[in-house]
Amino acid sequence: VMKLNPQQAPLYGDSVITVQLTEEDKIEDDVVFYLVFTGSTVQHCTSTRKINPGSLETISPGHDCCETVKVALCASREGHPVLVVAEESFQFVQDEAYDAAQFLATCAGNQQALNFTRFLDRSRPPAADVDFLDEKVALAFRHLKLPAEWNVLGADQSLTENIPRETLMHFAVRLGLLRLTWFLLQQPGGRGALSIHNNEGATPVSLALERGYQKLHQLLTEEEAREPDSWSTLSHTVHSGDYSVKHHRGLDVYMLTAEA
Repeated sequence: VMKLNPQQAPLYGDSVITVQLTEEDKIEDDVVFYLVFTGSTVQHCTSTRKINPGSLETISPGHDCCETVKVALCASREGHPVLVVAEESFQFVQDEAYDAAQFLATCAGNQQALNFTRFLDRSRPPAADVDFLDEKVALAFRHLKLPAEWNVLGADQSLTENIPRETLMHFAVRLGLLRLTWFLLQQPGGRGALSIHNNEGATPVSLALERGYQKLHQLLTEEEAREPDSWSTLSHTVHSGDYSVKHHRGLDVYMLTAEA
């Protein structure tokens, strides 16, 4: 028996899972533990990190749908067959951050919806909440399967740049969402959004300056701006055919995902 804590993760993954082992499975030095998550269409295998003799830590993979999956704890030792030590069920769920990312992605060009996001700004969340929101929404956005024609400025590309309007970039900058801004900059229309004025004549760049967001302003104006430090602890993915491998730098855990 093993205990997983928590027993669920958002679809986009990247949250820490602790694995409590029973007495008889206490960790010996030459044993390597990993978890195998088996969903209806994909399977993930994650490495683990030892916290103490009775517990391991890993990072939840991103999954393709909301469902309950089977998790097997496997132990391998050189010269021995791989053993399945314990099994448990685990749930992938769609959380508020995922809903928010889907909502934002869908209303990239929708002025009514983008004006609603300005209303959010007036009830400004405290800095710690902003950081949490930034990380989760950026992770969820990255996990969405955005259509090939998706653009930060919305579907209607015929709008010339001199029509004043709100953009997703204004939204991200106004709230000081560093990770989301970085993500949007890499997408089609991301750079173009920087020079668009809204009805008050503000561009995302002038908003960052006016609000005193120095890191954000650098990100938007420096030619050689690199990804913000806050991204560096998150997982980075490499795709190859039906497989993808993710490395979570913060915990130094690897995840392999394959179509089942």
